[in-house]
Amino acid sequence: MTIGSARQELEGERFASSGSIPSQRTAADAYRVSEEQLRRARMVVARNSDDSEDLRQLLDMLGLISANPDLPPPVTR
Repeated sequence: MTIGSARQELEGERFASSGSIPSQRTAADAYRVSEEQLRRARMVVARNSDDSEDLRQLLDMLGLISANPDLPPPVTR
């Protein structure tokens, strides 16, 4: 996901809640993150960033994007 695509998705996203409660995670699941969780985390960061440089820095610090475009982000599924 690029910064531009995060901004575009944020602009087009409708703020609706499904109302479902996620199931409890086990210790084995502690390091597994779903694609949906990654997307949601990126959207929260995008909503709360000041500008695109702030967004890039925050996503990088949280491991949601890679500092090197040739490598995957540290937080992966």
